[in-house]
Amino acid sequence: QVQLVESGGGLVQAGGSLRLSCVASGSIDGINVMGWYRQPPGKQRELVALINRLSASTNYADSVKGRFTISRDNAKNTVYLQMNSLKPEDTAVYYCYVLLWGLVHWGQGTQVTVSS
Repeated sequence: QVQLVESGGGLVQAGGSLRLSCVASGSIDGINVMGWYRQPPGKQRELVALINRLSASTNYADSVKGRFTISRDNAKNTVYLQMNSLKPEDTAVYYCYVLLWGLVHWGQGTQVTVSS
């Protein structure tokens, strides 16, 4: 069993910053990839950023490149998403993502709302 607990969401004005955190616990040996997806209102879930747990290589959606930074702390089993220069179109529920032995696990989601 894998538990993912997210934190750091909230309401921010356009141009502001937020930092999301996701702590993984349980049977987590063998996690390959950690990251973040988001689901804007009325839209499908979409990739935001991924990071390889061992190599730290990253992958970003074009819409967030240069504004968001993903990082991880393996000792704390935590993945972070630093979000700068936020835009109203970044408003969404942000979900933590973990790929473990080929299976995807999701967090419960945290709301990020960016006001104009």
